[in-house]
Amino acid sequence: MPFQLSATIHIFTKTEEGGIQRVVVKDSSNVEQVRLIRKHLREMQGKFQQGDFSGPSHIHGDDMPGLAMLKTARLGAISLTYTDVEGGAEITYRTTEAALLAALHAWFDAQISDHGADAIEGHMQNHGQPTSH
Repeated sequence: MPFQLSATIHIFTKTEEGGIQRVVVKDSSNVEQVRLIRKHLREMQGKFQQGDFSGPSHIHGDDMPGLAMLKTARLGAISLTYTDVEGGAEITYRTTEAALLAALHAWFDAQISDHGADAIEGHMQNHGQPTSH
């Protein structure tokens, strides 16, 4: 990751169609970290849309739960939308395939576990915005 993990919080919100991966700075005045987060998530979205899920392997290992299934997904089976958010960015993952949905949720759980205190499970508010608890 090009940004400081300890300067950020990763929020993983599971949805009925996939999930939302949001990364934001802990200190809103840290504009350099915001820039790095946005650059990294844009690059991730681009690679994932091409079917390249190798990036998470470098950080979390090849046997990360859900990752093998994501790596073998046919192109277009998962739609990914990048969005700038206050203090960072997010990627929204959507799929209609039950096996890929389960893989995304397992992958989110593994990231929450691997990132420790710098990652949390998010929950959806009524208007579709993830929040943390």
